[in-house]
Amino acid sequence: MSFAAVIKSIFFLLILFVVLYVGMNNVHEINLFFPIAGTTAKTPIHSSAALIFFGMFAVGVLAGTLLTAGGGGGSGKKSKE
Repeated sequence: MSFAAVIKSIFFLLILFVVLYVGMNNVHEINLFFPIAGTTAKTPIHSSAALIFFGMFAVGVLAGTLLTAGGGGGSGKKSKE
């Protein structure tokens, strides 16, 4: 396991801890308005703050994973010079 992977894992766990900490201290219910999504402009999502924070974090992690992992659609075989 490379040192960079360990640092990235520790940083990821630190971010997860922050999300958990914020969620534990924001247990009241909130309304989420996200007009671009369409339906939330008229009827907002009404849920606990912890679930909404975690949902937003999960969407960001998945988007980052997809962008980082990528398709790897290179040009095929590399030429040896």
